[in-house]
Formats: sequence, structure tokens, C-alpha cells
Amino acid sequence: MFDFSFSELMVVMVVALVVIGPERLPKVARTLGHLWGRAQRYVNGVKADIARDMAVEEFRQLQQKIQTEASALEKSVHQTTQSLDQQVQQINETVARPLPSEPTSPQSSDPSPLPTADKSR
Repeated sequence: MFDFSFSELMVVMVVALVVIGPERLPKVARTLGHLWGRAQRYVNGVKADIARDMAVEEFRQLQQKIQTEASALEKSVHQTTQSLDQQVQQINETVARPLPSEPTSPQSSDPSPLPTADKSR
């Protein structure tokens, strides 16, 4: 966050020792440490809240996407079922129709149309 080099930190410590004094410096340092810790916890809490809100939003988007895909799949299955029902109905109607009767020729009672072989040979 802040970039302090060692020399800058030493200058700040010397100035703090001179301005605050050696008897109050430990108490001030302890207080600053507590404040710094509170600030870090607050920042981490805000980061966690933001991350949680982003995760909830991602889950909502994922849920909407899944619902959309599920409804599309349901519609596809419904259309396929209707198509299959129509085809089954057509097959049942075709099977239920009587076969047309074929006229029988009076000349031959033999069902095979092949010519007979000459037996005299």
C-alpha cells in the first residue's frame, strides 16, 4: 500500500521520538498499531463483502442460464414427443387399413408367375 524504505522509516521514528518523547512513545505506537489493525480488518471486511456480492450475482446469472437451457430442453423433448406420437398414429392407421384385394386370374391357380418347364425332354 505505502512504500516506505528503511531510511524513511528511521527518519519517521527519530522524529516521533523527538516530538512525542520517550515516555509516551510506546503508548502511541501501541495505539497506532491497534488503529492500523482495525483499518486492515475493515478493508478486508469490505473486500469480503464485495467478493460475496459478486459471487451471488454470478450464481444468479448461472441459475438463469440453467433455467433457460432447461426450458429449451423441455421444449425440444415436448416437440420430439409430439412428432413421435404423430408417427405412431400414422403407423397405426396404416396397419389398421385393410389390404386391397387382388383380382385372381381364372387361367392359373398357381401363385408363382414363373413359366413351367417343358417335361417332354
